[in-house]
Amino acid sequence: MESPELTFTLAYIVFSLCFVFTPNEFRSAGLTIQNVFSSWLGSEDAYFIQYHVRRSSVTLLLHSALPLGYYMGMCIAAPEKHLGYIHQVSDSWRVFLLLSLFLQLVSWTLIIYWSRYHWRNHPISRALQAHVQPPHSSWRSVATSINTEFRRIDKFATGPPGARVIITDSWVLKVTTYHVYIALQSDCHVTVTGSRQHQLSPDSASPIQFLTLRVDSINPAVRPFDIRVKAQVLPCFQAELYRICRAKGEAPCSHQKLY
Repeated sequence: MESPELTFTLAYIVFSLCFVFTPNEFRSAGLTIQNVFSSWLGSEDAYFIQYHVRRSSVTLLLHSALPLGYYMGMCIAAPEKHLGYIHQVSDSWRVFLLLSLFLQLVSWTLIIYWSRYHWRNHPISRALQAHVQPPHSSWRSVATSINTEFRRIDKFATGPPGARVIITDSWVLKVTTYHVYIALQSDCHVTVTGSRQHQLSPDSASPIQFLTLRVDSINPAVRPFDIRVKAQVLPCFQAELYRICRAKGEAPCSHQKLY
């Protein structure tokens, strides 16, 4: 018979993986950070940048709290270990608790630092700062430009929630769990660097080919980043870009030459 300690450990591992890499079942049930904290996060459609600054911050806090949550859960699942009394626990559990608390302390310190001066120190805000040039006088002006273009219905969006790609009239955006990568279309060029074919897909009975694209900017302050799109949506992706995608090397592209 399995011990409560092992059962809880396995259940918590599954929960943590689902919480971090949210599957469709969790999304359908509304068990996502976006749904649970929707009243605080606000509307992505109305304030795209502000929404993701808050979302990435609360995501970091909750993900960093998972080790501490495991310890607190073990206090209930294994009362014989006396984990609620730090002077009675073994050295290994004491180290685990101290590391968990330290991780929370670092996360809170980082969030407080980011939030100073209306979130000016947040990584997304610093990414916007790289695009401060006429007609934009500050990173808030850049944020307003992106917010305005994101509201338009003619934007292009593809990819899973943890690696969503968005193309607006002027911007190339990649939304990840903790960050938003930003490039100005007029400053960047996109290169196909590779492809991978998946034999099985929940949305199709035929194999799906994914292309890896490298987004480089002539602005030295903008970090290059990679995006993945389905080969089937590449023509739509190309149509939205200011500069046409250029293939690199011998990367196959569904037998389609890119110019």
